[in-house]
Amino acid sequence: QVQLVESGGGLVQAGGSLRLSCADSGRTFSSLIIGWSRQAPGKEREFVAAIIWNGARTYYADSVKARFTISRDNAKNTMYLQMNSLKPEDTAVYYCAAFTGGDVSHTNSYANWGQGTQVTVSS
Repeated sequence: QVQLVESGGGLVQAGGSLRLSCADSGRTFSSLIIGWSRQAPGKEREFVAAIIWNGARTYYADSVKARFTISRDNAKNTMYLQMNSLKPEDTAVYYCAAFTGGDVSHTNSYANWGQGTQVTVSS
């Protein structure tokens, strides 16, 4: 069973960096495609990034490409999202989830969502 828990959010000034973590207490982490999505107040949840089971392929939304880096450490059952050059529009609750099939860039292709971690970027 997949149980994902996000951490690492916080308040940062524009241009700053944060690293989010997504830990899985289940037993199938290394076989999963997992991804990050975010939801800003009053907006729909949107795809941010995803990574396949061995880290050999990654996917990014255009809005974060070249600023965010997704990675994973299967030995630690943990996925990371390194966020650099943060902008106020990156402010959102960030969630990790397991890919279940379909289009990897669609949030409805994911399940087992974590509780989320708040990221706030001040201008």
